[in-house]
Amino acid sequence: MGRGDGSGDGGGLGARLARLFGVRRPGDLPRPFVRRHGRYTSLQFSRTQTQSRMLSADPDALLIDYTRTMMATLLLRPQPKRIGMIGLGGGSQVKFCHRHLPQARVEVVENNPGVIALRREFSIPDDDGRLQVHLGDGAEFITTRRGCYDVLLVDGYDERGIPPVLSTQAFYDDCRAALAPGGVMAANLFSTDAKKHLALLERSFDGQVLMLEEPKMSNRVVFAWLDRLLPGEVNPGAALYDLPEAARRQLGPAFARLEQALEEALDQQFDS
Repeated sequence: MGRGDGSGDGGGLGARLARLFGVRRPGDLPRPFVRRHGRYTSLQFSRTQTQSRMLSADPDALLIDYTRTMMATLLLRPQPKRIGMIGLGGGSQVKFCHRHLPQARVEVVENNPGVIALRREFSIPDDDGRLQVHLGDGAEFITTRRGCYDVLLVDGYDERGIPPVLSTQAFYDDCRAALAPGGVMAANLFSTDAKKHLALLERSFDGQVLMLEEPKMSNRVVFAWLDRLLPGEVNPGAALYDLPEAARRQLGPAFARLEQALEEALDQQFDS
């Protein structure tokens, strides 16, 4: 949910240009609602489409597999000071970071005001000195954050999938530019043309990209980073040690999976 346009010219030129270039105005966005079923609370756009889900009794837990994989960015950039996110949804990763990374300031941009309006239904903390949720256009917002983020998480979806403006070379170039030295990015690719996105990211990050499949889901998580990595350089034990025990339990398997994939990719790169 990374795109929004605050203009209000009705059916005029702005509206026609928005339709032409795939920009969605607030009035065009779907209205989300909350569904409670069994142990779960879900954010949905329709009865058949779940956007986000949480354990009602443990709202800070990373329930969905791909969210734990995305947070494996902490393997490559432990103890980040500033984290950016495109797409709020039910706030799974926002809550995880706010709880377990007290040293980090988290900025989130979400284009759908209906999603933000439901943040308390999903136990997303109010804005404070470490968390700020912005209503705005993710593609435009990221252009204002050059060199800001140690970690950038992109999970921008609407009911149609990844918006066109979050699927361009310019957008991924801007994501790279938004990273601070040593920064790492992760993006969720769900039911989309993953090869296209991977190719764009490889151009933006000079080939320093790795994609992981989620075995039980239709998601793929792609990682991209600035600094050159060497075989044996990544240390899951040290990265996990920096985290509280509750966070280590959730992220340990994701760290191990990412480390194995990285080592295989780096070994091939240096052997070739």
